[in-house]
Amino acid sequence: MKFAGAVEIPKIKEALQSLGVESSTVQSVGEARENEFLLRTDAVNLNFQEFAPQLDKTLESKLGQQVDIRRIEMVGPQVGSDLREKALLAIFFSLIFIAIYISGRFEFKWVQSGIVAAVLGGGVYAIYTTGFSLLVIVWVALAVTLVLFWILGLKYALGAVVALIHDVTITAGVFCLLDKEFTLTIVAALLTIIGYSLNDTIIVYDRIRENLKKLAKTPLGIIINRSVNETLSRTILTAGTVFIVLVALFFLGGDIIHDFSFAMLIGVLVGTYSSIYVASPIVLTWEQRSKKK
Repeated sequence: MKFAGAVEIPKIKEALQSLGVESSTVQSVGEARENEFLLRTDAVNLNFQEFAPQLDKTLESKLGQQVDIRRIEMVGPQVGSDLREKALLAIFFSLIFIAIYISGRFEFKWVQSGIVAAVLGGGVYAIYTTGFSLLVIVWVALAVTLVLFWILGLKYALGAVVALIHDVTITAGVFCLLDKEFTLTIVAALLTIIGYSLNDTIIVYDRIRENLKKLAKTPLGIIINRSVNETLSRTILTAGTVFIVLVALFFLGGDIIHDFSFAMLIGVLVGTYSSIYVASPIVLTWEQRSKKK
C-alpha cells in the first residue's frame, strides 16, 4: 500500500488493530520518500472482497491520509501444505547428504553411506509421488536410516544425524508450543541450524580422530572426554559470539527478522549442547555395544 505522505509504522499497526488485524508485520519497501509499505497478517474475519475497501477506509480515517492499496494476495491452505512438504523434503535430504559426508570423511565408507542414501532418498521420493502422507514417510525413513547406520557401523554419521534431528525437533517444538507461524524464513532458520550444529560436531569429531591416533591404547571414553574438553573453549566462544549477534537481531532487528532470530537463538543453544552431549556419546555407545558382541 502507498500513502500520500509520510507515516510511521507503529501508527499503521495501531490503525490496523481497530480492523481486527492483531498479529501483523508492516515493512517499509522501496525508498523512504515513496511511503510504500508491505503488510503481512493472518486470516481476518472479513472475506476477500470486503477486506480491501474496509482496509482502505480504516487507514484513511485513522491516519488522515489517502492510501492506495496496490495489491492484495491471499495464501490458502494448499500453498501452506505445499510449503510444509517441501520443507520436510529439504530437511530430510540435507540430513542424508550430511550423513554421506560424515561417513566418508571420518570412516572412509563413501560407498556404503552412498548406497543407503540413494536407496532411502529414492524410496522416499517414489512413495511421495503416490500421494502417501509425507510426514509419515519422512519420520519412517529417518528411523530406518538410523537403524541401518547402527547395523552398518556408521557410528559417526549416526551420532551426527541424531544430534541434528534433536536440534531441529526441539526448535520446531518450541515454535509449536508458542503457537508461532512456520514460514519459509523459519525453514531457512532450521537449515541454518543444521549447518551450524554440524560444524560444531565436526570440530569435536576431528579432535577425537586425532587423539585416537595419538592415544591408541587409551579407552575411547577417556579419549572422547579429553577431546570434548580440548574443543570446549572454542565451542563456547563461537556459540557465545553468535548468541550475542542473535540477541541483537532479536531485540533490534524488527518484526520481519524476529522469528528467524528467535529460531536461531534456540538452535544455537540446542546445537551447542547436542555436539557435546548427544553426538559423541552415541559414538561411545556404539563402540561399547560392538565390543560386547
